[in-house]
Amino acid sequence: MTGPGSTAPRQFAFTTRAYTAVDDATCEPIGLDDVDTRVGWLLDLITAAGAELVSRLWQPATFDVLAAGLDRQDRKLPAQGHVAAARLGWNPNYPDGIYVPSRVTRVVTAQVMATLRTLTHRDTAITALSARFDPATGAVAPPTEPADYVPPGFARGVRRQLIAHARRTDGAQATRLRITDVQEPPRMAAMARLSAVDRQLAQIAVTDRELVLTVKLPTSPFPAGRAQWRRVRLTAAIPNHLHGRPVIEWHLPTLILDRKGLLWRCAATELVSAGDLELATVAVGVDWSPSTLGAAAITTDHPDGLVSDYRGWTYDDRGLGIKLARLQAEGQLLHAKAARLTRLAATAPPQVRAELEAKIAVLNEHRTAVGAKRGWINRELAFHFARQATEYASAAHAQVIAVEDLTTLETRDHGRVNNNRAAQSARRKAAAALAHAAAGAGITVVSVPSRGSSAWCPGCDEPLARPGGYHTAWCSRCRVGGNRDHVAGVNLAKRALLGRGKATRRRGQMPAVRVAEHAPVRPSRDKHAPTPSRPRHRRVRHSLPTVTQRMGVNPKQHVPAPQASVWDTVKPTPPQSDAGSRDTRLSPTSATPVADSMRST
Repeated sequence: MTGPGSTAPRQFAFTTRAYTAVDDATCEPIGLDDVDTRVGWLLDLITAAGAELVSRLWQPATFDVLAAGLDRQDRKLPAQGHVAAARLGWNPNYPDGIYVPSRVTRVVTAQVMATLRTLTHRDTAITALSARFDPATGAVAPPTEPADYVPPGFARGVRRQLIAHARRTDGAQATRLRITDVQEPPRMAAMARLSAVDRQLAQIAVTDRELVLTVKLPTSPFPAGRAQWRRVRLTAAIPNHLHGRPVIEWHLPTLILDRKGLLWRCAATELVSAGDLELATVAVGVDWSPSTLGAAAITTDHPDGLVSDYRGWTYDDRGLGIKLARLQAEGQLLHAKAARLTRLAATAPPQVRAELEAKIAVLNEHRTAVGAKRGWINRELAFHFARQATEYASAAHAQVIAVEDLTTLETRDHGRVNNNRAAQSARRKAAAALAHAAAGAGITVVSVPSRGSSAWCPGCDEPLARPGGYHTAWCSRCRVGGNRDHVAGVNLAKRALLGRGKATRRRGQMPAVRVAEHAPVRPSRDKHAPTPSRPRHRRVRHSLPTVTQRMGVNPKQHVPAPQASVWDTVKPTPPQSDAGSRDTRLSPTSATPVADSMRST
């Protein structure tokens, strides 16, 4: 049910760490370092068993079964991965003499089935693309059936795999290839998804702002019996930003080990306001841009038609986008260096090969560090953008936020730097963070087609002129224009309002409008968008007083005040959030106030 005052369940994720651990049977305290060691033994068992099962199932028959979605009795496979694997008889094998509880086997099969089900779509695409691939020219013919269409970026990646396979086989290949022909089995991630188990292995309880997780852990790297699996009770603090939230259920976490030790990736379900998409009259369109992460504009549905003031809001990423692009280019360079050294080491003498392998290890270490840094910047950028965009939409009393469909968004022919910026994974994380933040404010986020959003006029649906270069847009017929990202935001908001009654909803995804409809958007001189906050600059004295120096007295040296900058604001710095919170931390103000002693009297 939707309507005023109605609520709907919404899942969200957060991270936390345990600060104490005790043995569940004896209540004796256990060191956190010992807990990390025992969790590492558990992850080693899960990773080894998962890798063995994936390599055994890495054959075309596996993907045929998953694509059909039926078991041997032609029954539909259940959604739970461990249940589907048990029905198909896909169970991992363990070394002789090692005892592993059946609930740990559930974790292994659930993770393996999730990986194989994800790769089933890629197997289907590779089969279709290989049938149209010419090994002599390395080209893929365009599809003839609508069902064979795949996104261009995905098709380019598959084409590179087909070209590499043709080189390895000297151009001799079958008519249709499978995923098992062009790539190796994927590596299993070292993690334990406890959501697939029951109370016999793990259970969670909430007591006074704390999460208490009771989980069975091995006491040795090769447990030989039940006695070498003991329950450990771990206690972690609930992040501060979750206190007072209407959480109705806490889910079992996923356990991983990072540089700081054991990390919980938790999930919970809370109640949020349920907005009705069909009753929306004000929409905010968010346009992804290579120059910044996003820009927004507002379109309103009046009784006499759609109107907009064509004045938008542009997100200031504080230079994080430039840093992110630089790190991506650095990671690509490290990858190219490591690949070149790997090719040289294949034919090098033993002594030179050892030196090259040492260099390759260093390059891989640096590339891992760059990837970790990119992940943190992506997270900070995504949630900072989501909070500001949600505040902008709430101030405009919008009921829906329209974002570009990332599956149809592809930036090309704008130079290597701009293409690199537009290919950042921060946009997908920003879309997920925006959906999370907007749901808390009762605003629905819907994806709309992105094609032509910044190239066509919202009023007459004709191509826009670029009188001031790439970043400007102008329609001489409708007499509207401005920043091309703001014009694109008007188009996106228009498509969301026109297709609000035809939006499709899929489980685990935001509502989507598949067809872009057109209706003229009239320019309005009325103010519909909220006024963006502007920083107030401190007064800076630029002139020095004229002082007559007296004879015999050392003159006072006047030190001029520094120039005012755009960062010299008087806004207070918000308090820092909890380490496990997904709320973005704002960086402190970089400028320092001018000391009174530095000013001339």
